[in-house]
Amino acid sequence: MTNRELTIGLVQHACGDDRAANIARSISGIRAAAERGARLVVLQELHTGRYFCQSEATELFDQAEPIPGPSTEAFGAVARELGVVIVTSLFERRAPGLCHNTAVVLEADGSIAGRYRKMHIPDDPGYYEKFYFTPGDLGFTPVDTSIGRLGVLVCWDQWYPEAARLMALAGAELLIYPTAIGYDPDDSDDEKLRQREAWIIVQRGHAVANGLPLVAVNRVGFEPDPGGGAGARFWGNSFVAGPQGEFLARAAEDEEAVLTVSVDLGRSETVRRIWPFLRDRRIDAYGDLLRRYRD
Repeated sequence: MTNRELTIGLVQHACGDDRAANIARSISGIRAAAERGARLVVLQELHTGRYFCQSEATELFDQAEPIPGPSTEAFGAVARELGVVIVTSLFERRAPGLCHNTAVVLEADGSIAGRYRKMHIPDDPGYYEKFYFTPGDLGFTPVDTSIGRLGVLVCWDQWYPEAARLMALAGAELLIYPTAIGYDPDDSDDEKLRQREAWIIVQRGHAVANGLPLVAVNRVGFEPDPGGGAGARFWGNSFVAGPQGEFLARAAEDEEAVLTVSVDLGRSETVRRIWPFLRDRRIDAYGDLLRRYRD
């Protein structure tokens, strides 16, 4: 079994109203990770601005941009300069009134290697994404790059084992989740802890169930609700887990951070030989998974 070491960078930062400053923060993190040897750098969900989905306002559609467009050009230039693969996250304007929450994978030469449009779209207090985003229509298809086959998903997708499994079944070598998730400031400390730990546990479970390393990148800081609500305090905790769910790196809850960690993509072969979950799947008995509920 071949050792396939890949150094991965994660950029966790706060976002404000100044788009240029947010982009500069992301690029600064990419540069720092590249200086430490990262060949893949993952950014958090919708990192060019505040998390605007806390309320519904039609003028916020003005923030959407085409792909290719200004952000893919800017980050593509950085990828080309540094020779790194970048996973960025954008508010995609596909057509008037038709937008997606889209992760774009930029190859080390600056070209667009592929994209993933968020499939699961939440509609919850403080997360009114159905107002802004059309569900993805590209399926659960990994993106092939010079450093491996990337199973890129986005935030709310991380609660669904089906999404991770389908990426694994399509040959993904790494699961990646750009994320924007935080606390309601009015929640109790116990509730905040339960939510954060559930978020971590479910993703580590995806790593274990599929025998794959996993990268989750979240933002930090308090962002007010422009609609007058309580706002959101994003809980950071960006992390990398190995194919048995073990932590390989983890950021703090309340600090900006650039993490770099070396991951052996070849280790999935070793783990899957001792835990052959894909071999033992009873695909003949899973038909009811296509139903909403078994009444």
